[in-house]
Amino acid sequence: MKRRDFIERSGALAAIPVFSLGGLLAVTVKAHQEAGNAPGGVLNRLTPPRSGQIPVAFVISDGTVMIDLAGPWQVFQDVWVPSRGPTMDQQMPFRLYTVAEHLSAVRVSGGMKIDPDYTFANAPAPKVIVIPAQDGSSDAMLRWIRTASSHADLTMSVCTGAFILAKTGLLSGKAATTHHSEYRQFAMQFPDIQVKRGARFVEAGSVATSGGLSSGIDLALRVVERYFGHKAAADTAYNMEYQGQGWMDPGANAIYAKAAVSTDEHPLCPVCSMDVDRATAPTSVYKGKTYYFCSAAHKATFDAAPEKWR
Repeated sequence: MKRRDFIERSGALAAIPVFSLGGLLAVTVKAHQEAGNAPGGVLNRLTPPRSGQIPVAFVISDGTVMIDLAGPWQVFQDVWVPSRGPTMDQQMPFRLYTVAEHLSAVRVSGGMKIDPDYTFANAPAPKVIVIPAQDGSSDAMLRWIRTASSHADLTMSVCTGAFILAKTGLLSGKAATTHHSEYRQFAMQFPDIQVKRGARFVEAGSVATSGGLSSGIDLALRVVERYFGHKAAADTAYNMEYQGQGWMDPGANAIYAKAAVSTDEHPLCPVCSMDVDRATAPTSVYKGKTYYFCSAAHKATFDAAPEKWR
């Protein structure tokens, strides 16, 4: 159900006690107080416009990962700030659209097709840019992100969308994170970026990166908090029935901070640390040791510079 429909169909929504689950509210407030980020005093605050909506551009191409797109989209769609004005357009502060190189349908993960709203040539200027993981990036995409970011409040990546953001140069000299299976490859490809292992999200000025997949939901909630405060983000999470707490704790992915260890009995792909089946996995031998890979592509990556991966 769309957020607009939900609100319009239920005039009683405003009477629902937000976070009537007292224990969860206590945890929420405590986490923010410990971080110096109590409700009403949000760190790294973003300034919303006095009137009008905040345009949010989702950059897409073939292979865009569905949850990387849909998770943040749902968050921004569901934000409701009654104090902004009497009309629904004022109270729902984000205006969302997709932008791609061409208007032809983009096939995202799982096979769904999406018709982009705009091309890089005619897209409205965004204040927030969301870069999901996707199969590749064109020069036109990178140019558009660089240009649009110069006038945006925030450019954020989800999962391996960090690779695209890094290619623009906007992460150079900054800290960032990505999907846990790509920490090593990201660090090797972009040595001027400090990779934060085990981070749910990383904020670095006007850019931010999240860990994999569902981490994008938490980064989007964090963006809502930076614009409209803790309560607006908490209300959004509550009404989405989203129980994740990662948006209040950048270190929530700590389980991924320590690299997994490959053994002869339980080999892992040296490129992404994914479990592999010794009987069927592609292999390479380097200096007398056999390496097993999750895919032919990662075998090719290893074979191009094996000394980096062993």
